[in-house]
Amino acid sequence: MTAASTGLQLPPLSLYIHVPWCVRKCPYCDFNSHAQRGEIPQADYLQALLDDLDAELNWVQGRTLQSIFIGGGTPSLMEAAFYRQLLGQVEQRIPFAEGIEITLEANPGTFEQARFAGYREAGINRLSLGIQSFDDGCLQALGRIHSGAEAEQAVAQARTIGFERLNLDLMHGLPGQTPAMALADLERAIALETTHLSWYQLTIEPNTEFHSRPPTLPEDEDLWAIQEQGQARLAEAGFEQYEISGYSKTGQQCRHNLNYWCFGDYLGIGAGAHAKLTDPASGSSGRLVRRWKVRQPKAYLAGLNRAEQRDIDADELPLEFMMNTLRLSDGVEAELFEQRTGLPLTMIEPQLARARSLGLLVADPALLRPTLQGRRFLNELLELFV
Repeated sequence: MTAASTGLQLPPLSLYIHVPWCVRKCPYCDFNSHAQRGEIPQADYLQALLDDLDAELNWVQGRTLQSIFIGGGTPSLMEAAFYRQLLGQVEQRIPFAEGIEITLEANPGTFEQARFAGYREAGINRLSLGIQSFDDGCLQALGRIHSGAEAEQAVAQARTIGFERLNLDLMHGLPGQTPAMALADLERAIALETTHLSWYQLTIEPNTEFHSRPPTLPEDEDLWAIQEQGQARLAEAGFEQYEISGYSKTGQQCRHNLNYWCFGDYLGIGAGAHAKLTDPASGSSGRLVRRWKVRQPKAYLAGLNRAEQRDIDADELPLEFMMNTLRLSDGVEAELFEQRTGLPLTMIEPQLARARSLGLLVADPALLRPTLQGRRFLNELLELFV
Protein backbone atom coordinates (compact mmCIF):
# COMPACT_ATOMS: atom_id res chain seq x y z
CA MET A 1 0.00 0.00 0.00
CA THR A 2 1.64 3.29 -1.04
CA ALA A 3 1.46 6.59 0.77
CA ALA A 4 -0.21 8.10 -2.28
CA SER A 5 -3.01 5.54 -2.19
CA THR A 6 -3.83 6.29 1.45
CA GLY A 7 -4.48 9.33 3.59
CA LEU A 8 -1.13 9.05 5.40
CA GLN A 9 0.21 12.46 6.38
CA LEU A 10 3.17 13.67 8.41
CA PRO A 11 1.77 14.50 11.86
CA PRO A 12 3.02 17.19 14.27
CA LEU A 13 6.43 16.51 15.83
CA SER A 14 7.41 16.60 19.51
CA LEU A 15 10.62 15.78 21.39
CA TYR A 16 10.97 13.72 24.56
CA ILE A 17 14.23 14.06 26.56
CA HIS A 18 14.97 11.54 29.31
CA VAL A 19 17.12 12.29 32.36
CA PRO A 20 17.61 8.95 34.11
CA TRP A 21 18.97 9.92 37.54
CA CYS A 22 17.06 10.35 40.79
CA VAL A 23 18.04 10.77 44.44
CA ARG A 24 16.40 7.51 45.45
CA LYS A 25 14.33 4.95 43.58
CA CYS A 26 10.73 5.05 44.78
CA PRO A 27 9.21 1.63 45.61
CA TYR A 28 6.35 2.05 43.11
CA CYS A 29 8.44 3.36 40.20
CA ASP A 30 8.93 1.25 37.06
CA PHE A 31 10.39 4.07 34.96
CA ASN A 32 13.97 4.03 33.72
CA SER A 33 15.40 5.79 36.76
CA HIS A 34 18.69 5.16 38.56
CA ALA A 35 19.71 6.32 42.04
CA GLN A 36 22.39 8.99 41.87
CA ARG A 37 25.90 7.85 42.78
CA GLY A 38 28.16 10.86 43.28
CA GLU A 39 28.13 13.76 40.86
CA ILE A 40 25.97 13.53 37.75
CA PRO A 41 28.17 13.89 34.63
CA GLN A 42 26.13 16.76 33.25
CA ALA A 43 28.56 17.92 30.56
CA ASP A 44 29.02 14.37 29.25
CA TYR A 45 25.30 13.72 29.26
CA LEU A 46 24.63 16.97 27.41
CA GLN A 47 27.03 15.94 24.66
CA ALA A 48 25.54 12.44 24.51
CA LEU A 49 22.05 13.92 24.10
CA LEU A 50 23.20 16.15 21.25
CA ASP A 51 24.99 13.27 19.52
CA ASP A 52 21.80 11.25 19.94
CA LEU A 53 19.68 14.02 18.45
CA ASP A 54 22.06 14.48 15.51
CA ALA A 55 21.53 10.82 14.61
CA GLU A 56 17.74 11.38 14.58
CA LEU A 57 17.55 14.48 12.40
CA ASN A 58 16.62 12.59 9.23
CA TRP A 59 13.25 11.89 10.87
CA VAL A 60 12.41 15.58 11.23
CA GLN A 61 11.53 15.97 7.55
CA GLY A 62 11.16 19.74 7.57
CA ARG A 63 8.87 19.94 10.58
CA THR A 64 9.11 22.28 13.56
CA LEU A 65 8.96 21.11 17.18
CA GLN A 66 5.53 21.67 18.71
CA SER A 67 6.50 20.61 22.23
CA ILE A 68 9.36 19.31 24.34
CA PHE A 69 8.91 17.21 27.46
CA ILE A 70 11.85 16.57 29.81
CA GLY A 71 11.10 13.57 32.01
CA GLY A 72 12.90 11.13 34.25
CA GLY A 73 14.15 10.16 36.73
CA THR A 74 14.37 13.60 38.27
CA PRO A 75 15.26 16.21 35.64
CA SER A 76 15.42 18.92 38.33
CA LEU A 77 18.68 17.39 39.56
CA MET A 78 20.33 19.05 36.56
CA GLU A 79 21.48 22.67 36.75
CA ALA A 80 19.69 25.42 34.85
CA ALA A 81 22.80 25.96 32.69
CA PHE A 82 22.44 22.38 31.44
CA TYR A 83 18.99 23.14 30.04
CA ARG A 84 19.97 26.55 28.70
CA GLN A 85 22.70 24.94 26.64
CA LEU A 86 20.60 21.92 25.69
CA LEU A 87 17.55 23.84 24.50
CA GLY A 88 19.71 26.33 22.63
CA GLN A 89 21.45 23.50 20.79
CA VAL A 90 18.16 21.70 20.06
CA GLU A 91 16.68 24.84 18.51
CA GLN A 92 19.74 25.23 16.29
CA ARG A 93 19.02 21.76 14.90
CA ILE A 94 15.20 21.79 14.77
CA PRO A 95 13.21 25.06 14.60
CA PHE A 96 10.78 25.67 17.43
CA ALA A 97 7.15 26.32 16.54
CA GLU A 98 5.77 29.63 17.71
CA GLY A 99 4.49 29.23 21.27
CA ILE A 100 6.27 25.90 21.79
CA GLU A 101 5.41 24.16 25.06
CA ILE A 102 8.51 23.07 27.02
CA THR A 103 7.77 21.02 30.14
CA LEU A 104 10.18 19.95 32.86
CA GLU A 105 9.36 17.36 35.50
CA ALA A 106 10.59 18.53 38.91
CA ASN A 107 10.58 17.35 42.48
CA PRO A 108 9.12 19.83 44.99
CA GLY A 109 12.07 19.59 47.41
CA THR A 110 13.80 22.75 48.61
CA PHE A 111 16.96 21.87 46.66
CA GLU A 112 15.08 21.81 43.36
CA GLN A 113 13.04 24.94 44.16
CA ALA A 114 16.24 26.98 44.22
CA ARG A 115 16.66 26.23 40.51
CA PHE A 116 13.17 27.16 39.32
CA ALA A 117 14.11 30.71 38.27
CA GLY A 118 17.03 29.40 36.23
CA TYR A 119 14.80 26.88 34.50
CA ARG A 120 12.36 29.63 33.52
CA GLU A 121 15.22 31.74 32.14
CA ALA A 122 16.47 28.70 30.18
CA GLY A 123 13.21 28.63 28.22
CA ILE A 124 11.17 26.08 30.16
CA ASN A 125 7.60 27.40 30.34
CA ARG A 126 5.72 24.59 32.05
CA LEU A 127 6.57 22.72 35.26
CA SER A 128 5.23 19.32 36.26
CA LEU A 129 5.70 18.84 40.00
CA GLY A 130 5.85 15.25 41.30
CA ILE A 131 3.87 15.81 44.47
CA GLN A 132 1.98 12.45 44.64
CA SER A 133 0.29 13.45 47.93
CA PHE A 134 0.21 16.30 50.44
CA ASP A 135 -0.15 13.86 53.33
CA ASP A 136 3.18 13.23 55.07
CA GLY A 137 2.19 9.69 56.08
CA CYS A 138 1.31 8.79 52.49
CA LEU A 139 4.50 10.39 51.22
CA GLN A 140 6.53 8.30 53.64
CA ALA A 141 4.73 5.13 52.51
CA LEU A 142 5.59 6.02 48.90
CA GLY A 143 9.27 6.58 49.71
CA ARG A 144 9.09 10.26 48.75
CA ILE A 145 11.70 12.59 50.22
CA HIS A 146 9.66 15.81 50.37
CA SER A 147 6.90 16.88 52.75
CA GLY A 148 3.42 18.20 52.09
CA ALA A 149 4.54 21.64 53.26
CA GLU A 150 7.44 21.60 50.80
CA ALA A 151 5.03 20.70 48.02
CA GLU A 152 2.85 23.71 48.76
CA GLN A 153 5.94 25.90 49.00
CA ALA A 154 7.15 24.64 45.60
CA VAL A 155 3.87 25.62 43.94
CA ALA A 156 4.03 29.10 45.48
CA GLN A 157 7.67 29.44 44.40
CA ALA A 158 6.89 28.41 40.83
CA ARG A 159 4.03 30.90 40.67
CA THR A 160 6.20 33.75 42.03
CA ILE A 161 8.87 33.04 39.41
CA GLY A 162 6.33 33.23 36.60
CA PHE A 163 5.33 29.68 35.73
CA GLU A 164 1.77 30.29 34.61
CA ARG A 165 1.40 26.71 33.37
CA LEU A 166 1.80 24.20 36.17
CA ASN A 167 0.92 20.52 36.50
CA LEU A 168 0.66 18.74 39.82
CA ASP A 169 1.18 14.99 39.74
CA LEU A 170 -1.09 13.32 42.31
CA MET A 171 -1.78 9.66 43.03
CA HIS A 172 -4.68 8.05 44.85
CA GLY A 173 -5.41 4.59 46.19
CA LEU A 174 -2.27 4.85 48.33
CA PRO A 175 -1.29 2.58 51.23
CA GLY A 176 -3.46 3.49 54.21
CA GLN A 177 -5.38 6.15 52.28
CA THR A 178 -9.11 6.63 52.92
CA PRO A 179 -11.50 8.39 50.54
CA ALA A 180 -11.48 11.39 52.86
CA MET A 181 -7.67 11.56 52.69
CA ALA A 182 -7.68 11.33 48.89
CA LEU A 183 -10.27 14.11 48.66
CA ALA A 184 -8.22 16.22 51.06
CA ASP A 185 -5.27 15.95 48.65
CA LEU A 186 -7.47 17.25 45.83
CA GLU A 187 -8.75 20.11 47.98
CA ARG A 188 -5.19 21.24 48.69
CA ALA A 189 -4.33 21.04 44.99
CA ILE A 190 -7.44 23.03 44.02
CA ALA A 191 -6.66 25.68 46.64
CA LEU A 192 -3.20 26.15 45.09
CA GLU A 193 -4.90 27.21 41.83
CA THR A 194 -2.94 24.90 39.57
CA THR A 195 -3.91 24.84 35.88
CA HIS A 196 -3.49 21.10 35.35
CA LEU A 197 -3.67 17.91 37.39
CA SER A 198 -2.44 14.44 36.56
CA TRP A 199 -4.54 12.41 39.02
CA TYR A 200 -4.32 8.66 38.77
CA GLN A 201 -4.54 5.49 40.84
CA LEU A 202 -1.42 3.79 42.18
CA THR A 203 -0.83 0.50 40.40
CA ILE A 204 1.66 -2.18 41.40
CA GLU A 205 4.03 -2.75 38.48
CA PRO A 206 6.47 -5.63 37.90
CA ASN A 207 10.13 -5.06 38.76
CA THR A 208 9.33 -2.65 41.58
CA GLU A 209 9.84 -2.93 45.32
CA PHE A 210 6.07 -2.79 45.84
CA HIS A 211 5.71 -5.78 43.53
CA SER A 212 8.08 -7.90 45.60
CA ARG A 213 6.73 -6.55 48.89
CA PRO A 214 3.15 -5.45 48.21
CA PRO A 215 1.69 -2.82 50.53
CA THR A 216 -1.89 -2.98 51.78
CA LEU A 217 -3.99 -0.87 49.45
CA PRO A 218 -7.58 0.41 49.86
CA GLU A 219 -10.44 -1.97 49.13
CA ASP A 220 -12.16 -1.80 45.74
CA GLU A 221 -15.20 -0.11 47.30
CA ASP A 222 -13.00 2.70 48.63
CA LEU A 223 -11.14 2.99 45.33
CA TRP A 224 -14.43 3.43 43.49
CA ALA A 225 -15.58 6.05 46.00
CA ILE A 226 -12.32 7.97 45.59
CA GLN A 227 -12.62 7.96 41.80
CA GLU A 228 -16.28 8.94 41.72
CA GLN A 229 -16.12 11.63 44.38
CA GLY A 230 -12.81 12.99 43.14
CA GLN A 231 -13.98 13.39 39.56
CA ALA A 232 -17.12 15.17 40.74
CA ARG A 233 -15.09 17.56 42.90
CA LEU A 234 -12.65 18.35 40.10
CA ALA A 235 -15.50 19.06 37.69
CA GLU A 236 -17.07 21.35 40.28
CA ALA A 237 -13.74 23.20 40.57
CA GLY A 238 -13.61 23.81 36.81
CA PHE A 239 -11.28 21.00 35.76
CA GLU A 240 -12.17 19.17 32.55
CA GLN A 241 -11.18 15.50 32.39
CA TYR A 242 -9.83 15.56 28.85
CA GLU A 243 -8.09 12.18 29.06
CA ILE A 244 -7.97 9.22 31.43
CA SER A 245 -5.75 10.83 34.06
CA GLY A 246 -5.51 14.41 32.77
CA TYR A 247 -7.63 17.24 34.23
CA SER A 248 -7.16 20.84 33.14
CA LYS A 249 -8.61 24.30 33.31
CA THR A 250 -9.88 25.66 29.98
CA GLY A 251 -7.11 25.79 27.38
CA GLN A 252 -4.49 24.34 29.73
CA GLN A 253 -4.26 20.78 28.41
CA CYS A 254 -0.76 19.36 28.08
CA ARG A 255 -0.06 19.82 24.37
CA HIS A 256 2.80 17.32 24.44
CA ASN A 257 0.56 14.56 25.78
CA LEU A 258 -2.19 15.51 23.36
CA ASN A 259 0.25 14.85 20.52
CA TYR A 260 0.87 11.37 21.98
CA TRP A 261 -2.85 10.62 22.29
CA CYS A 262 -3.57 11.92 18.77
CA PHE A 263 -0.97 9.47 17.42
CA GLY A 264 1.45 12.24 16.52
CA ASP A 265 5.19 11.78 16.04
CA TYR A 266 7.82 12.24 18.72
CA LEU A 267 11.57 11.91 18.81
CA GLY A 268 13.13 10.41 21.92
CA ILE A 269 16.65 11.13 23.16
CA GLY A 270 18.35 10.07 26.38
CA ALA A 271 18.93 6.78 28.18
CA GLY A 272 15.87 4.58 27.68
CA ALA A 273 13.97 7.16 25.60
CA HIS A 274 11.33 5.93 23.14
CA ALA A 275 10.07 7.42 19.89
CA LYS A 276 7.25 6.88 17.42
CA LEU A 277 7.84 8.23 13.92
CA THR A 278 6.30 8.31 10.46
CA ASP A 279 8.24 7.70 7.26
CA PRO A 280 5.88 8.14 4.29
CA ALA A 281 8.80 8.35 1.83
CA SER A 282 10.27 4.92 2.52
CA GLY A 283 10.37 3.51 -0.99
CA SER A 284 7.03 5.29 -1.55
CA SER A 285 5.48 2.99 1.09
CA GLY A 286 4.24 4.60 4.25
CA ARG A 287 5.49 3.06 7.46
CA LEU A 288 5.46 3.86 11.15
CA VAL A 289 8.28 2.85 13.45
CA ARG A 290 9.03 2.70 17.15
CA ARG A 291 12.58 3.46 18.24
CA TRP A 292 14.29 3.16 21.63
CA LYS A 293 17.66 3.80 23.23
CA VAL A 294 19.81 1.79 25.63
CA ARG A 295 18.50 2.09 29.21
CA GLN A 296 21.66 2.09 31.33
CA PRO A 297 23.20 5.58 31.76
CA LYS A 298 26.77 4.23 31.69
CA ALA A 299 26.17 2.45 28.39
CA TYR A 300 24.44 5.51 26.97
CA LEU A 301 27.33 7.76 27.98
CA ALA A 302 29.77 5.28 26.46
CA GLY A 303 28.18 5.93 23.08
CA LEU A 304 26.06 2.78 22.93
CA ASN A 305 23.02 4.89 22.13
CA ARG A 306 22.36 3.69 18.62
CA ALA A 307 18.61 3.30 18.34
CA GLU A 308 16.91 -0.02 17.99
CA GLN A 309 13.69 0.06 16.06
CA ARG A 310 10.88 -1.97 14.63
CA ASP A 311 8.17 -1.22 12.13
CA ILE A 312 4.62 -1.20 13.42
CA ASP A 313 2.85 -3.85 11.36
CA ALA A 314 -0.33 -2.88 9.55
CA ASP A 315 -2.38 -5.36 11.58
CA GLU A 316 -1.12 -3.74 14.80
CA LEU A 317 -1.96 -0.20 13.78
CA PRO A 318 -5.71 -0.17 14.57
CA LEU A 319 -5.09 -1.16 18.19
CA GLU A 320 -2.07 1.16 18.51
CA PHE A 321 -4.13 4.07 17.18
CA MET A 322 -7.15 3.32 19.37
CA MET A 323 -5.07 2.76 22.52
CA ASN A 324 -3.96 6.36 22.20
CA THR A 325 -6.90 8.26 20.77
CA LEU A 326 -9.59 6.62 22.90
CA ARG A 327 -7.84 7.91 26.03
CA LEU A 328 -9.27 11.28 25.04
CA SER A 329 -12.71 12.13 26.39
CA ASP A 330 -13.57 13.93 23.14
CA GLY A 331 -11.95 11.28 20.96
CA VAL A 332 -10.82 12.36 17.49
CA GLU A 333 -12.32 12.88 14.05
CA ALA A 334 -12.63 9.59 12.19
CA GLU A 335 -10.56 10.87 9.27
CA LEU A 336 -7.53 11.05 11.55
CA PHE A 337 -7.30 7.25 11.40
CA GLU A 338 -6.34 7.33 7.72
CA GLN A 339 -4.12 10.40 8.13
CA ARG A 340 -2.06 8.89 10.96
CA THR A 341 -1.98 5.21 9.95
CA GLY A 342 -2.26 5.26 6.16
CA LEU A 343 -4.97 2.60 6.38
CA PRO A 344 -8.53 2.99 5.08
CA LEU A 345 -11.17 3.48 7.74
CA THR A 346 -13.19 0.70 6.10
CA MET A 347 -10.58 -1.73 7.46
CA ILE A 348 -12.06 -1.34 10.97
CA GLU A 349 -15.71 -0.66 10.11
CA PRO A 350 -16.91 -4.02 11.55
CA GLN A 351 -15.19 -3.28 14.88
CA LEU A 352 -16.55 0.27 14.92
CA ALA A 353 -20.07 -0.97 14.21
CA ARG A 354 -19.77 -3.50 17.04
CA ALA A 355 -18.48 -0.84 19.47
CA ARG A 356 -21.37 1.46 18.61
CA SER A 357 -23.93 -1.31 18.99
CA LEU A 358 -22.53 -2.01 22.47
CA GLY A 359 -22.82 1.64 23.41
CA LEU A 360 -19.04 2.06 23.76
CA LEU A 361 -18.61 4.58 20.92
CA VAL A 362 -20.85 7.50 20.01
CA ALA A 363 -23.11 6.88 17.02
CA ASP A 364 -21.70 9.75 14.90
CA PRO A 365 -19.63 8.03 12.14
CA ALA A 366 -17.49 11.16 11.74
CA LEU A 367 -16.15 10.75 15.29
CA LEU A 368 -14.12 8.12 17.10
CA ARG A 369 -15.28 9.11 20.54
CA PRO A 370 -15.91 6.85 23.53
CA THR A 371 -19.20 7.16 25.35
CA LEU A 372 -19.21 7.47 29.13
CA GLN A 373 -19.63 3.70 29.24
CA GLY A 374 -16.78 3.30 26.75
CA ARG A 375 -14.49 5.37 28.97
CA ARG A 376 -15.50 3.30 31.98
CA PHE A 377 -14.90 0.01 30.17
CA LEU A 378 -12.00 1.11 27.99
CA ASN A 379 -10.23 -2.25 28.07
CA GLU A 380 -13.33 -3.99 26.72
CA LEU A 381 -13.59 -1.36 23.99
CA LEU A 382 -9.95 -1.80 22.98
CA GLU A 383 -10.26 -5.58 22.85
CA LEU A 384 -12.50 -5.16 19.81
CA PHE A 385 -9.46 -3.93 17.85
CA VAL A 386 -7.02 -6.68 18.84
